[in-house]
Amino acid sequence: MDALTSDIITSALKVLVADIAPQVRFVPKYGVEVMYLDPSTDTRFVGGMFTYKDHVSLEFSQGNSLLDPDSHLEGKGKLRRHLKLHSLEDIERKSAKDFLAQTLLLTAVQQQHRRSPSGEDPT
Repeated sequence: MDALTSDIITSALKVLVADIAPQVRFVPKYGVEVMYLDPSTDTRFVGGMFTYKDHVSLEFSQGNSLLDPDSHLEGKGKLRRHLKLHSLEDIERKSAKDFLAQTLLLTAVQQQHRRSPSGEDPT
């Protein structure tokens, strides 16, 4: 995969994320860009975009909890799952927007549950 194609794919993914959850921050970490939903901490990331020789991998930190009726997600780890995107068309074909929406909603709900009744994080 050439650099232009990977840049086009990652840019399109960032647009999808901004449409779903404009508060998400992309932070360089581990040589890639990871996504954080909570603006006050960098301790828990939602996922990230990794560029490899042949594809862009859209990673989901809690991918094992996502609904995947068409079996697009790959990976067999305890938590993480990913989509391998070889082209811009794969974003739609592999339902990337749906997975992004699911993981961002899941993370937001978990963050809300971790907060005390006053709205402050007890940790």
